[in-house]
Amino acid sequence: MSLYAINREGGMAIYAQIARQIEQEIGQMYGVGEWLPSESELALRFGVNRHTLRRAIDDLVDGGLLERLHGRGIRVIASPFDYKIGIETRFTETLLSQGVTAESQVLHKQIVPASEAVAKKLFIQPSERVLWIETLRMADTSPLCVISHFLPAENYPELENGYSGGSLHQFLQDNYSITLRRTESLVTSCLPQGDDARLLSMPQNRPVLRVKSLNVEGDSGVPVEYAITRFKADLVQLSIAF
Repeated sequence: MSLYAINREGGMAIYAQIARQIEQEIGQMYGVGEWLPSESELALRFGVNRHTLRRAIDDLVDGGLLERLHGRGIRVIASPFDYKIGIETRFTETLLSQGVTAESQVLHKQIVPASEAVAKKLFIQPSERVLWIETLRMADTSPLCVISHFLPAENYPELENGYSGGSLHQFLQDNYSITLRRTESLVTSCLPQGDDARLLSMPQNRPVLRVKSLNVEGDSGVPVEYAITRFKADLVQLSIAF
């Protein structure tokens, strides 16, 4: 590993810069079970004292990527995996293809007035009724992402009572003969808001990857679902292909 230049004039804390760099290297250079260099070697590489370096490692230990073993060192216990975002991406199939067990839990289901942003995406009028479904998705029993789904309530009257978990897209296909096609995914990095940090079992000061997606009916192109997904950033790297 080469020396890493710390930005001492920017707004991000030095330990957070180090944690982010090591996190990236875990995905690129280390596999699960492999050992990192010692804390003294890492401190020398980053040009910081042991206290600052230890705080960065603590952040990654708390995030579930690393573990400390007394007298042995620091070991990788999780590695970010590729989450492919494509025209017909499905959460369960994407994880199973990489040998990861997928689970889904419905947190909320409620009919609400559409905000201007949601209405614009779904081609409906603001304040029209939409079904808001909030789901928590797990990968190998660990929280991976929280998703807010918005669908026009009048078009899918059985959805509120009928859907209780699993693949929402599969439910729509089975009950409405709809095959969804993704036409847009906008990715940004931001701090968790509301209950997201608690649901994802992560610190409030670590970023999530937020993906705003539009899914349309495959043949007609009519908007069906607008979804806002917040991924736990240290567990996933997004691979986008349309």
